Amino acid sequence: MPTYEFRCQNCGQVFEEHQRVEEHGRQVPACPQCKSSDKVEPQLSRFHAVTSRKA
Repeated sequence: MPTYEFRCQNCGQVFEEHQRVEEHGRQVPACPQCKSSDKVEPQLSRFHAVTSRKA
């Protein structure tokens, strides 16, 4: 399950949330600090892919 990074515009808290790909974009998580969900925005972050095939 991918981990997405979010930032709350209300209090400035940056946090991570595990979401299924289908959920991302449809569900906005609540900020763990101020519990607001109306001003939470996704952030660009790096990712790391692991495969079982050797290059």
